[in-house]
Amino acid sequence: MGSEETRERLQHMREKARELAEAAEHTSDPRERQRLQEKSRRLQSRSEQESGDIYPSE
Repeated sequence: MGSEETRERLQHMREKARELAEAAEHTSDPRERQRLQEKSRRLQSRSEQESGDIYPSE
């Protein structure tokens, strides 16, 4: 996979993580909010690992 493809895939993962986090903020169901937040965190963490970021952004 080329570096441009990798960069685009990582950008897409980060955008999806951001969308999930926003959806979590807008839901009134606590279990759904937690599920979305966890999914967002996993996706963000995976994108950071694949990009070579050493420190997670927390």
